[in-house]
Amino acid sequence: MKFLNLIILFAAIIFQTSCDNKRVYETNIDFKENKWFEDTLCTYSFEIEDISIPYNVMYIVRNSLNYQFYNLYVTYYLFDISKKQISSELHEMQLMDSKTGAPFGSGMGEIFTNRVFALQKIKFPKKGKYTFKVKQYMRKSPLEEILSFGIRVEKAE
Repeated sequence: MKFLNLIILFAAIIFQTSCDNKRVYETNIDFKENKWFEDTLCTYSFEIEDISIPYNVMYIVRNSLNYQFYNLYVTYYLFDISKKQISSELHEMQLMDSKTGAPFGSGMGEIFTNRVFALQKIKFPKKGKYTFKVKQYMRKSPLEEILSFGIRVEKAE
């Protein structure tokens, strides 16, 4: 029976990854002891091969229900292939309902994951390697109960 469950799990993973043809890049950075320090800059590098189509960049935030705020402020910095900063902005994400405290996103138990657009339908000017950096801007360090922070770059529809 355990072998059958293992086969089903493996098949589900293969099915899920093979159906995700929009994804260009996706990775998460786990924080030691679930603490995101103010001076910790999350850095992601990805390749853009097709400049004729638009892309979405999404934040992926994993937090516990013990996170003490209902929102999260971050600042992103986007660098082009020559390492020149081409974009930067402060974003606010709502992780929980401010009145009820109910978590947004998907999850079970104590851990929830939110996917929030950082950039929508952006066209990259040149082929090559881009760098996306993010830092928390909550004026609290360390920011506790943020388990990981990541980005996803996908082909826009």
